[in-house]
Amino acid sequence: MSGKCSLVIIGGGPAGLAAAIYAGRADMKPILLERALVGGQVAQTMDIANYPGFPEGVDGPQLAEKMQAQAERFGVEFRTQEVLSLHRDGDDFLVKTKGDEIQASAVILASGADPRLLSVPGEKELRGRGVSYCGTCDGPFFRNKRVVVVGGGDSALKEALHLCKFVSELTLVHRRDELRGEKIYQRQVFATDKINIRWDTVATTIKGENNVESVILQNVKTKAEEDFATDGVFIFVGSMPNTSLLKDLLPQDAGGHVQTDADMMTAIPGLFAVGDVRANSYRQVATAVGEGATAAMAVEHYFQKRHAKT
Repeated sequence: MSGKCSLVIIGGGPAGLAAAIYAGRADMKPILLERALVGGQVAQTMDIANYPGFPEGVDGPQLAEKMQAQAERFGVEFRTQEVLSLHRDGDDFLVKTKGDEIQASAVILASGADPRLLSVPGEKELRGRGVSYCGTCDGPFFRNKRVVVVGGGDSALKEALHLCKFVSELTLVHRRDELRGEKIYQRQVFATDKINIRWDTVATTIKGENNVESVILQNVKTKAEEDFATDGVFIFVGSMPNTSLLKDLLPQDAGGHVQTDADMMTAIPGLFAVGDVRANSYRQVATAVGEGATAAMAVEHYFQKRHAKT
């Protein structure tokens, strides 16, 4: 099936959803393509404490659901499809999915990011069998068990706190001697009896036959190693932006991110990037929403200028 539309939004996280709401309200009749779960990482976060307007915090899945409903109210078409390729087609773009080919006058790339791997022995082999990258998704499977969380940023701290609802004991492994996450999460972690912190430590190997049985922990200063028994390893060491669609269109920085101007437009007219794929983004729900709204309004201005030339 093929077709033509004014705007395609690739990705259904908070940036893509905000762009969809603004574009729909502007009567651009956008199509939003999401390969998996609408909401992205937000839909896997049970408690968002810093989103404006919710003093007690907000449930991520509920927030994503409400944003989708709001976009649908403004006529946004949602399709559960993975984008296979993105190419220029004259002044337009050709977006190919499995079974679809869409010609779009503009594209907003809001494809988010995937978890960064530790790339240690045993990680790949035991993924889904004790190795996880989502505490919200897999926490209930570790009820009354011991787990290790690797990382020291916001994601690691928030997921560790969520996991404490289920596990009997949690060991937080961090390569530095201080945490990087927000102070509010640090205070909660330090106040939680179930959480033990191993400073200056990295996980070098994940061991187990059919399931995770232990992890080799190494002190980065003394180089001393320990075979540490655990039932699960949750890894939160950053993310990799999903920008592979742009490999033949635009250069990326060392981290794989795309440069944009203040209107979220890339070096290619009509191609915008928002959220985790964009260089210098703060990677927060609130800023992602702002970037999505900015991009949608910029698309409207882009169309006005383009039509004025014809």
